[in-house]
Amino acid sequence: ASEDIPGFPSTGVEGHHGKIVVGYMSGCPVIALQGRVHYYEGHDMERVVFAVRSFAALGIKKMVLTCAAGAVNESYRPGDFMLFRDHINLMGVNPLIGPNYSSGPRFPDLSEAYNSRLREAFRHAALEENVVLREGVYAAMTGPSYETPAEIRMLRILGADCVGMSTVPEVIAGVHAGMETAAIACVTNMAAGIGTGRLSHAEVIETAGRSAGKFRRLFSNFVRRLSAKEQSQ
Repeated sequence: ASEDIPGFPSTGVEGHHGKIVVGYMSGCPVIALQGRVHYYEGHDMERVVFAVRSFAALGIKKMVLTCAAGAVNESYRPGDFMLFRDHINLMGVNPLIGPNYSSGPRFPDLSEAYNSRLREAFRHAALEENVVLREGVYAAMTGPSYETPAEIRMLRILGADCVGMSTVPEVIAGVHAGMETAAIACVTNMAAGIGTGRLSHAEVIETAGRSAGKFRRLFSNFVRRLSAKEQSQ
């Protein structure tokens, strides 16, 4: 469990089990966090990105983040996956505020926060596994309340396709640490004012659970592609 590691924050959100899984996939060493902490839980940004910085210090060069998200784009449907093309940080905070951490640049460039090579590997994996993979822009809000219909209309005007309460701080910290990053959202619900009915975390958990098999196939294929490419170089 992550809480057994000194200094490692423990998660308290349903669906985030707080475990670190270490092993191999297709000959590629992998460290996976089964859950992480969030800003809306009351953690400061330093703790939110603690795991990312710890893994970077261990020499990990590639990071894939996953999350649940609400669809702002009305053509999306629950159960879809969206590969991040870009993000809009509306959390009002940034994990790099304060003294410059480690040897990262003071003003890191986020022009390609989502690595083009990793995104291309995900596209090919999705085609081979027959998994619908959309690409779009993720808007990060603080939560924990869901957005209002007016806020969703605003996000659509700003160019967002999905909205959520995580991931962007970790991406910023990862890029700052020199990691190649990618992120995928599971669309678990239509955002406020688009779908019918009330939004609930139970719906998020249920939809994510139904999509787990598709994601396993997609991610396994992705790792095989990366592993094969690394071994051929």
